[in-house]
Amino acid sequence: MADSKKKFTIKPFITHAQVDRKGAEEIWAGLRGAIDEIHDRNASYLSFEDLYRSAYNLVLQKHGAFLYDGVTKKLSMQLLSAVERLAEIPDPTLLEEVSNSFNQHHITMVMVRDILMYMDRTYVQQNRRKPIYELGLHLYRVTVWEHPQVQSRVTELLLKAITDERAGLLTDDRSLLKSNLTMLQELGDADDSNVYERDFENIFLGTTQEFYRNESTSFISTNTASDYVNKAKARFQEEKARTSALSLSPTTEGPLNKILETELIERHALTLVQMENSGFVAMLKDDTKIEDMRNMYDLFVRVPSSLDYLRDALSEQVKSDGKALVADQEKGIADAPTFVRGVLKMRERYGNIVTTSFRGEKKTIKRLKESFVDFLNADARAASCLAIYVDELLRSGLKGATEADVAAELNKVIIVFRYLSDKDVFESYYKQHLAKRLLSGRSVSDEAEKSMVSQLKAECGNHFTSKLEGMFKDMSISKETRDAYKLHKREKEQQSRDSNNNENISKMVDIEVDVLTTGYWPSQNVPLCALPDPVKKSIDQFSVFYLEKHSGRKLSWQTSTGTAEIRATFGKAPKLRRHDLCVSTYQMCILALFNERSTLTLREIRSETRIPDMELRRHLISLCTPKHRILRKGSKGKGINSDDDTFTFNNDFTSKLKRVRIPLVSMKETSIAGGRDMAENAAAGDIMKDGSDGGAGSIPGPVEEDRRHLVEAATVRIMKARKSAHHNDLIAEVTKQLSARFQPSPQFIKKRIESLIEREYLERAQDDRRIYMYVA
Repeated sequence: MADSKKKFTIKPFITHAQVDRKGAEEIWAGLRGAIDEIHDRNASYLSFEDLYRSAYNLVLQKHGAFLYDGVTKKLSMQLLSAVERLAEIPDPTLLEEVSNSFNQHHITMVMVRDILMYMDRTYVQQNRRKPIYELGLHLYRVTVWEHPQVQSRVTELLLKAITDERAGLLTDDRSLLKSNLTMLQELGDADDSNVYERDFENIFLGTTQEFYRNESTSFISTNTASDYVNKAKARFQEEKARTSALSLSPTTEGPLNKILETELIERHALTLVQMENSGFVAMLKDDTKIEDMRNMYDLFVRVPSSLDYLRDALSEQVKSDGKALVADQEKGIADAPTFVRGVLKMRERYGNIVTTSFRGEKKTIKRLKESFVDFLNADARAASCLAIYVDELLRSGLKGATEADVAAELNKVIIVFRYLSDKDVFESYYKQHLAKRLLSGRSVSDEAEKSMVSQLKAECGNHFTSKLEGMFKDMSISKETRDAYKLHKREKEQQSRDSNNNENISKMVDIEVDVLTTGYWPSQNVPLCALPDPVKKSIDQFSVFYLEKHSGRKLSWQTSTGTAEIRATFGKAPKLRRHDLCVSTYQMCILALFNERSTLTLREIRSETRIPDMELRRHLISLCTPKHRILRKGSKGKGINSDDDTFTFNNDFTSKLKRVRIPLVSMKETSIAGGRDMAENAAAGDIMKDGSDGGAGSIPGPVEEDRRHLVEAATVRIMKARKSAHHNDLIAEVTKQLSARFQPSPQFIKKRIESLIEREYLERAQDDRRIYMYVA
């Protein structure tokens, strides 16, 4: 068995034969010839395995430096030969020849790198020398590219080709430009040199800036703003396409865009906005320029700071148009509803511009809102006009409208309402108009009224609409009360008939009473006028009925707001004409006097009716108008000259209508011979048809009083919670709390603080007079 076992023998280590200098030169001669063959495109005849092994042995036998230096010299010689040839090439074919030369060198270096791969991994890394491929590119840069007959000419040809493209001339072959530019980037990357930036990018950016500076200045001076914008947008697109097609370095793209933005946009932004007849300001006045404005915005959005010019122009135009509307309303050219319709039309138009041309940008939306707020809050005019406009809508403007149409119209109103700072002024006017609509039953629909109130509630909260909702509640309760009174009256009449007591039944006048809660409705401090006896008996009967059911309450009759229907007989027997006249309570009292006498003076009428003088004149003139001349006025002219002016019942009055409504003239039309406007002494709480209250833009007295109370109440609340506060902090907090209703000025708040200090609600700190302390 032992003989059958296999015997193992250990042979001595076979050592490689040492390669001396002479042997190394012989091996290098073979490699050098191979590099020549590769350069001459005869690589197919070579054995890369043998060549790799030869290079491997040289490096392994410590001849790496010899091999590295030999390759460097060989490549340098080849490149010197190539550059001598390129230096003689004429300009028309130079780009192509340089491209071919670099591509050939690139192929050569890839193959040489593969052969010398072992040297790259060992010798090059150990001795911190350039890898073979990077060495080849470095040698190409210093030998070929930086040759005085190559670099300057190639750069000039590249720039010229790009300039020709910008001028509209077709380039023969963009691939040549791309390959040369790619070569520069690769040469720079190979040895971390800035050859691309130094020899092309910096010069390219400089010529680009000069080109677009000259072109933009020339073009804008001879073309419209829209043409310039289209030209600039096309230039941006062209440069973007060129950057991609030529594979320009990412380091070029940023500065290039900055140059375009500076030269095409930033330097001419203000000019484009202000250009006469074609600039952005002119476009804002032309509804057909929406797309042109959008194009300008799309251009300017590249330079965010330039958008301020567009926003400023939009803001100024809105303010200008708004002030023109205010001026027309102030001069009487436009009434309140026309003013509001103008504002709504402006809002729709400029809202469309912001949505479409500015693509709904948030900053522009905010700027648009600020512009409307600016001109609408110059005084209280807008608040009163908006209330009158809503009154017109809810009286007749929405008649026949669908639910969707009503919602759309009311939404427009709310948009304008949001712009108002004096929301309390609007509330005051709105409440008075609402009261008149509810009491006269002239609303388009209860649903529209309640929808408006609900939208106001959503905007300002419960406190803003609590009184308005109370008014609707009163009307609902009043209807129930009227129905109960009618039933009560019928029962009384039946009892009278049953007892054969018909003494006063025929003399009773049918009345419909609205019982209103004092705190909800606009205050009417008007004295009670002298009512005709039948009417007086009827209201006394209702008072007894109501107070029996609601003990502890007090009824205060408001004769200044009622209406009546009276039957009047005109003409002479047998041709008598009977008409039912729809008049106010005051007119009823006046006409009732003419049952006894046919002619009365102003003094006599005032004495017997006890109607306030201004209202008396207004109602008398309404009865003397040409269309509804129930009375004849003794004096000439529209006004009433003196207390001795006479009024005679017009027995000759005719009308095609059986039921005739006598409208009231406006307070402005009620004037005396001296021309003094009766509106100056209008009864408290009365609203003129044009929306003015003393002065169209002034704050109504009751609102001013309410503001004083609100500021003082807010101040006390804040101080009670904080105990002490600095003046500026207190002003800011009071303003914040009251901003939903109105914007109190710091001076107004300061006056109310002083008043609170005088009444010992607050006191100043001893060490700092600007700090207030709460007095418990």
